[in-house]
Amino acid sequence: MPDYSYIGSGKIYLREVGAAAPLAEIGNVSKLDFGVSEDVKELKDHTQPGGGTMNEVRRIGAVEVSMTLHDLSAENLARALYGSAEAITAGAIADEAHVAYPGGLIRLAKPASAIAAVTNAAGTVTYDAGTDYELRAGGLFIPATSDIAAAAAILVDYTAVSADLVQALVSSGKEYELAFAGLNEARSGKAADVDAHRVRLGALASLSLIGDDFAGLEVKGKLLKDTTKTGVGVSQYFTVRLAR
Repeated sequence: MPDYSYIGSGKIYLREVGAAAPLAEIGNVSKLDFGVSEDVKELKDHTQPGGGTMNEVRRIGAVEVSMTLHDLSAENLARALYGSAEAITAGAIADEAHVAYPGGLIRLAKPASAIAAVTNAAGTVTYDAGTDYELRAGGLFIPATSDIAAAAAILVDYTAVSADLVQALVSSGKEYELAFAGLNEARSGKAADVDAHRVRLGALASLSLIGDDFAGLEVKGKLLKDTTKTGVGVSQYFTVRLAR
């Protein structure tokens, strides 16, 4: 018989169930596991010493899915954090109001590539770059020696760069169609495709923001029964298609 050894790689695509949208690729995924658990009912043999099992019934308890995603895109973070993602547009920002405190960072409304000017609220005093303020990763920093007084109202003009904003934990879990376009490296890259009809993903357990290794989003969930899939021998959970 043919050798069906398997070492898998491939691409994963997701789409919200019922959405009029394309199956979207989610990037580099190092793990995709399906785990089937069973509920076992046993009838013990009570007719003689020593016991044993007279009969048993096995039923499918659940089909678990787990993935490790290495592309921390805004869309993947939103999925894993029960959130939403929106685009931040680039452009010139004028007179953005803030309250300054020397020795502290001011978060600008958008990420900035350059500061054009920082003035007092009336626009009558212009502060000096490098002395009264600095552009740092994460925002506008006011040095402790700045001429800007504590709790002073200031206006900031700057150039914003395009970015993505993720609002975490603002929605409930969603259901997705999952398509795995797999390749079996042990069989010269022959196709090994999987389609899961309804996948409900759980929230991300942890998000590593500082570390020495490449970050991964470890997401777990369940495959749910899709009652729209009907017919004799038709799976309501998932299908596997292997190239010969």
